[in-house]
Amino acid sequence: MAEETPEGHLVESMSAEEEASPNKNDGNEGTSSEESSLGRCLSTLISTIIQDFDNRAEHTLRSQDQLSFALHRLTAELDQLLDDAPLPFVMQHAARISGVRKRFTSLNSVLKSIQRRIDNIDRTLSAASLQGKHVARRGD
Repeated sequence: MAEETPEGHLVESMSAEEEASPNKNDGNEGTSSEESSLGRCLSTLISTIIQDFDNRAEHTLRSQDQLSFALHRLTAELDQLLDDAPLPFVMQHAARISGVRKRFTSLNSVLKSIQRRIDNIDRTLSAASLQGKHVARRGD
């Protein structure tokens, strides 16, 4: 049975009969199928959460790039303004803006580094998951 999450993703879930009934068989076969079903449900749920996170991370990176581009453009305009009219009042604010720009650039590089690390972890986990499924299928 598939249910829709608030984000609009479909998630498989067990029916009420599957949840309510203990082992249909007294052997390990029923437990194994229940564990397998639960595992599939959890896997589907986690994969939709990861996909949602990836989408949000991509949007954040695009937003950061746009903000960085706008800051570079404004800094160039500010430099031009300072060249045209170097007033002490303008110089003070220009120094503040320049400091903010440096902090933003530093923070942006840290966030991109974190995103690269998360992507590497995601790839590693995906590869391990696929490898685990491949090994499990060989065992069957």
